[in-house]
Amino acid sequence: MNLRDLRYLVTLADLKHFGRAAEACFVSQPTLSTQLKKFEDELGVTLIERHPRNVMLTPVGEAIVRLARNILREADEMKNIARGAKDPEAGTVRLGIFPTLGAYLPPHIIPSIVQRFPALTLNLIEDKSEIILKKLQDGELDCAILALPIHDDNLHISSLYEEDFVLAVHQSHPMARQKKAKLEDLAEEKLLLLDDGHCLREQALKVCHLAGASENMGFRATSLETLRHMVAANVGMTLLPALTTHPPAASPEAITLLPFSEPMPHRKLAMVWRKSSALGDFLHKIVPLVRAIPAHLLHAPVITAKGRKG
Repeated sequence: MNLRDLRYLVTLADLKHFGRAAEACFVSQPTLSTQLKKFEDELGVTLIERHPRNVMLTPVGEAIVRLARNILREADEMKNIARGAKDPEAGTVRLGIFPTLGAYLPPHIIPSIVQRFPALTLNLIEDKSEIILKKLQDGELDCAILALPIHDDNLHISSLYEEDFVLAVHQSHPMARQKKAKLEDLAEEKLLLLDDGHCLREQALKVCHLAGASENMGFRATSLETLRHMVAANVGMTLLPALTTHPPAASPEAITLLPFSEPMPHRKLAMVWRKSSALGDFLHKIVPLVRAIPAHLLHAPVITAKGRKG
């Protein structure tokens, strides 16, 4: 038994496909299949149900995979401890971030991190919040930037900032003539939202509940950019996180962005990592750099008299 075989098994359990698992492990499919069969022979049990169209784990296989994940996580921690003892500033940090933040926050924080830690390699992994959290718990990530609340006593949570929501409406909508939106303005309105699994969807639904609004059930999007262009096409209105409304992000000319008056809906963001992580002390040094983005980016862009962003 070795760590390589455990990693093969866990990868197969995640991908449910020998070909894709082999590709992810950088080996040929016959090599992966042969090694896993040897692993089964060594244990004297069947771990994998092999079918022509899919791959399933046996009950004992599921139990072995759970143990294998823990072993691999501990092995990664050993590597991190050794790496941290040598020079954490010259190592690699795997940072998870969710899609409605991943395309917009990095341009504002990466330059300062690179300047402060020029030898550091920062790997950004973008995925839905639920998947990012699981990867963090399984040791596949070193840290993550997520929206609060997070319920896991094994994670250290460093609050970053509160980011306002902005209402995006078509320029022909009556509300486009207002300077600000009020939550009560959304009563009886139907908002365009992201598909299931996106944390922004849950956040927007909470705002809808507070305002007496509802979801436009005829359409769901998989990205903010799709929502933005649907508003530009006058299909409906949506909520956008303030950071996504500032350069380098761009909004179509047909969209009017409205800040909210108090109480202003927002989301709270935090940087999190495992309390057991050997990189904990170093990650504390990165937090201020992530936290130090210009404050105006967390609020709606200023609109000039000509209707352009200022």
